[in-house]
Amino acid sequence: MAHDPMTDFIPERFRWRSLRRHPSALLLAAQLLSLLLYPMVEDTQDGRVLLGAVALVVVPLAVWVVRRSMAANWVAWLLAIPAIALAGIAIALNQPELVVWSSLLEATLYFYAAGSLIQYMLHDYHVSADELYASGATFTLLAWGFAYAFFVCQAWHPDSFTGVVEPERLRSWIELLFLSFSTLSSVGIGDVIPLGPQARVLVMLEQLAGVGYIALVVSRLIGLSVSRERNDRR
Repeated sequence: MAHDPMTDFIPERFRWRSLRRHPSALLLAAQLLSLLLYPMVEDTQDGRVLLGAVALVVVPLAVWVVRRSMAANWVAWLLAIPAIALAGIAIALNQPELVVWSSLLEATLYFYAAGSLIQYMLHDYHVSADELYASGATFTLLAWGFAYAFFVCQAWHPDSFTGVVEPERLRSWIELLFLSFSTLSSVGIGDVIPLGPQARVLVMLEQLAGVGYIALVVSRLIGLSVSRERNDRR
């Protein structure tokens, strides 16, 4: 096979083959990219369409990560296909009520994918690069999953959340995502406050999930990494 000189200018870590070995890194990058896009597009009609399009990309990535972690892939697709279909119909026909059901399916898928990644990270005593990426991807999956759960809760119970700014209105998606990140990382709830009993239960569940994830999964990965480094020095 002839050598392609153009490949000499592409670092190995950026090649497609490398990305296939680290699907968790690709999922994490997609989640963080969508996070950067939200403030710029959320208040416009085109922005809402773009947010839906981002969801159509992130959901298959979540399924890919589940497959990579040896979980039951058919379960992930059973959740992803109707979620993608409902999101697409909601965008095409401008039916926002379908977004609630799509969000419910996406929340379930993200929780399932997060659980599968946790199982993947705990299945052995060797910490690979993909498992380190998976630790970050799992955090984002949990944060998005609870944010979608907050969104569904607010749609079904409009008085579930309030905030410092315009407390009477419904909280926007970025506000609910901010609440989810703040709660999961145990840094507080910021300026968004759960009022309804359903919302408070969801927040308490996320607080428990955040503390448990850091204490059980992240601390284990750090401990194994330190132990491996010490063994390599001997």
